[in-house]
Amino acid sequence: MIQLPTLRQLRHFAALAEQRNFGRAAHACHITQSTLSASVAELEALLGVPLVDRTTRKLVLTPMGEQVVERGRAILEAAESLVRDTAEARKPLSGPLRLGVIPTIGPFLLPRILPRLRRAFPKLKLYLTEDLTDRLLEALQAGRLDTVLIALPYDSGAIETAVLWDDPFSLIYQVPAAGEPSPSLADRLDPSTLLLLRDGHCLKNHALAACRADVPRPLDAFEATSLHTLVQMVDNGIGTTLLPQLALDAGILKGTNLKATPLPAAAPRHIALAWRKGTGRAGEFRLLADKIASLSGYAQAPASSKALRPTR
Repeated sequence: MIQLPTLRQLRHFAALAEQRNFGRAAHACHITQSTLSASVAELEALLGVPLVDRTTRKLVLTPMGEQVVERGRAILEAAESLVRDTAEARKPLSGPLRLGVIPTIGPFLLPRILPRLRRAFPKLKLYLTEDLTDRLLEALQAGRLDTVLIALPYDSGAIETAVLWDDPFSLIYQVPAAGEPSPSLADRLDPSTLLLLRDGHCLKNHALAACRADVPRPLDAFEATSLHTLVQMVDNGIGTTLLPQLALDAGILKGTNLKATPLPAAAPRHIALAWRKGTGRAGEFRLLADKIASLSGYAQAPASSKALRPTR
């Protein structure tokens, strides 16, 4: 294995090349002259070539010495840059962060918070992944993601979470035409005609829990892959649906003939940030959770970060 010069040796030789005097170079490096002379001699022995012409009264670098000092300075600058960059990365919410988010949160939350999040943490390099909850949690446990924005409750295993706020549901239905009878709230909440997302979307289970649906749904019941599709189906008179407040506040009903009736007695879903249990970045993720909650404009839920255990 090739023996390499040390940064200490290169720094001492660079100081000598700059000062052109052993005494002044030693003073600049805060060491004795004998120590600096020994360091330069070690570097010459390691490289096998003379770097300083000692036959003249004035200190002169040899041609190889000029090359070594130029390349040595580049190495020192690269090493110093490495230290500065890693020091910056140690600051909270700086450097790369891989964030996963579910489809029923991402399109409605991220546009309103990302610009301000970037201004608050300009050194943060955020890489986003949108996917279903189970796949996001799998990627989280495998180390492909650092943290994820999900909705609780969810049977997720042992992870750490910070609940950000509660996201209540509203019943979405088409406004009856003039003269037509208006169905009761109970009729509109009939699970057999309620339009929901496809299996795999946690919002489906949250919506069923919100309306306390315990009756079997038809085998041919329509299931959508996005909240926007649900809205279009309801707007075309196919049925009713439940939407979280986050989507309503983002204007998902704009341009439709639909009405939203809050369900204050229904169980809300809980927006949460989750990360691997035991990670050394837990403090950083709690800071991110607090910032997302404050930027969202919603009241922060009283729950604090905790280990989430399976619910079923």
